[in-house]
Amino acid sequence: MTAILGGAVLGAWRGPPALADGAFGLVCAAVLTAYLLSLRAGRALVGVVAVLAVFLALRSPQAAAGVVLAERGRVESAVVTSIEDGWHPAGRPRRLCTVQDSDGAVLPVRIWRGCEGRTRPGDVLAVLYDPEGRLPPRGAGSGASVGGSLAGVAGCVAALVLGCLVAVVRSHRLVHAVPAFREPAR
Repeated sequence: MTAILGGAVLGAWRGPPALADGAFGLVCAAVLTAYLLSLRAGRALVGVVAVLAVFLALRSPQAAAGVVLAERGRVESAVVTSIEDGWHPAGRPRRLCTVQDSDGAVLPVRIWRGCEGRTRPGDVLAVLYDPEGRLPPRGAGSGASVGGSLAGVAGCVAALVLGCLVAVVRSHRLVHAVPAFREPAR
């Protein structure tokens, strides 16, 4: 878990793109799965842990970008040029704003944080920029903190820790640790 999240944060902060985009996290998930299989932890438990580890590896790049932007990002104003209705990954509708910076350049990403029902073209939104240009800009929302960025993956980390714990305990069969009960000879 530490390698998956730490690799994503390190990649977003300074490291190579393979760390920042979650590829390293997927490798860590595969290594964890192989390790638990070598312990003979049980295929069902290993399957649950593998799914949780892959989910964490896929969620950690966004959380890492949030951590890095919360620490070194700068908030600047951007003007809304157009608004589209889009979809949240969870299947809910979401508004997406195309914005341009103070130099008139249209940003390569559409902003959803701050793009609300009352937002119109010509309105000004606060956008969080990475001064080093390593991360794409995003709307400056209320969750621009390290804790807010990591809160989204905290549940997955807790479930993954619990799954690994149960899988490792399951791999150490108690049958071998406790002598078998024997009936007294008659």
